Amino acid sequence: MSETTLRHTVHTARPVLTMKPHAKFQLRGWHTLRRYLSPVVLLLIWQIACSTGLLSTRLVASPTQIISTGWSLIHDGTLPVNLGVSLLRAVSGLSIALVAGIGLALIAGLSRTGEDIVDAPLQIMRTLPVLALVPLFILWFGIGETPKILLVALGSTFPVYLNLHKGIRSIDPKLLEMARTLGLSRGQTIRDVILPGALPDLLIGVRFAVGISWLMLVVAEQVNADSGIGHMMMDAEDFLRTDIILVGLFIYGLLGLVSDQIVRMLENRLLAWRPAQHRKGQPV
Repeated sequence: MSETTLRHTVHTARPVLTMKPHAKFQLRGWHTLRRYLSPVVLLLIWQIACSTGLLSTRLVASPTQIISTGWSLIHDGTLPVNLGVSLLRAVSGLSIALVAGIGLALIAGLSRTGEDIVDAPLQIMRTLPVLALVPLFILWFGIGETPKILLVALGSTFPVYLNLHKGIRSIDPKLLEMARTLGLSRGQTIRDVILPGALPDLLIGVRFAVGISWLMLVVAEQVNADSGIGHMMMDAEDFLRTDIILVGLFIYGLLGLVSDQIVRMLENRLLAWRPAQHRKGQPV
């Protein structure tokens, strides 16, 4: 390369732009404000509509009434007790789903024979309506905690199984060939190549499973339940207490949001070896 060409290249190179720390902080603050601005505006419109009579508080309680009712339920112990019961059911069902989903995905993903045995029955069960299974679960397991936990587990198993199975089958064949070349055993290949490679898909399945577990809990707690957030909402329905019903819905939504954030934090920690753009969900 001539000196003239080199000088021209240096002068025409685009400068690298760097953002100052305070500018990054301001940009992050603006993104956060913009994210939560629309819910705040909707709450203000909702409150104004209730206060002016455009929206009947007999049909839909106002935000201030919901906050007041929620505080009362916390103060008299009703909400903490029912929340604890619901959390125990959700965690128990989700734990069973993780064990079952991971085990079945390993059987189906690592063996063609295992896939022939496991996949078809699971695909059939996945399409069955949950409400149609409630009478059978009550008949088989009674009206205690077992059918409620198993309903949560049943619905949460499928996303774990489907995503992990996809992750196992999507492992780069070149990695498997390299493992064979290095002389790794079957167990070492599964531990050091297949499971780390399928971990991102597994965590996606866990995120879906966490969300589905709360949806299944809503169904489970409205069937022969004497405690839990769903039971509290059913009692409120009998007395037309829309404020308590909306408190319960808010709790369900908050639990779903918090649990999803926990899984995302776990995902960032376990996938620290991946490029930053993949961990943060940014385009490559």
